[in-house]
Amino acid sequence: MNFIDINTILTLFSGIAFVAYGLSVFFSSKMQNEFNRFKLQKYSALVGVLELLGGLGLLVGLFYTPVLVISSLGLALLMFLGVVTRIRIKDTLKATIPAAFFLFLNTYLFIQNI
Repeated sequence: MNFIDINTILTLFSGIAFVAYGLSVFFSSKMQNEFNRFKLQKYSALVGVLELLGGLGLLVGLFYTPVLVISSLGLALLMFLGVVTRIRIKDTLKATIPAAFFLFLNTYLFIQNI
């Protein structure tokens, strides 16, 4: 019987989440409003592309580890900046937790795969 290991599940979870987040930057007015609130609207397309590419990279990385390593590191850095942004604008802990969670998750995936 073949079982999927926890790292594969976590990689799939993060990859799918970032593909969804990346797409939402382009198609969700809520996400555009968030970038306006952060005063980072000029970076929204860049962040959306990086999230989309990072998420796809995690999924491809399930078959080619170097891509997973690069993608998880890039997403961890992106989420670090997300946490810093939330702190800078004095956002609530509740609003900061998702970025912090994905920061730790992608840092874990990076460490597990280097």
